[in-house]
Amino acid sequence: MACGKLEIDILNSFWNLTEIKEDMDISIQDIVDDLSKNGIERAYTTIKTVMDRLTVKSILVRYKVGKKFFYKATMSRSEMAMDAIKETAEQFFNGNYVDMMKFIENECSEFLVK
Repeated sequence: MACGKLEIDILNSFWNLTEIKEDMDISIQDIVDDLSKNGIERAYTTIKTVMDRLTVKSILVRYKVGKKFFYKATMSRSEMAMDAIKETAEQFFNGNYVDMMKFIENECSEFLVK
């Protein structure tokens, strides 16, 4: 499933926070604070809007505890990465992973040497 840059930044915050504490209830403010630590300054309302979009896409789920809403990611980082790889293979290589890997090897060798 295609995601924009801010959506990916938000999901990376989710995955980073849950690496620290797996069963953590994550609020919008937690994401705003985590993004801010990483130099990404966005308004609370912007983050809320994007998180609501991720909920519509079923990448996040929202639930209420008392009067406050929290979110959980429905997919792990590796699951999202595999989806992106599959989507790229389908879009650019007719689903042929061997051709995609050859392309990566030939065209991206400068990045692979590091």
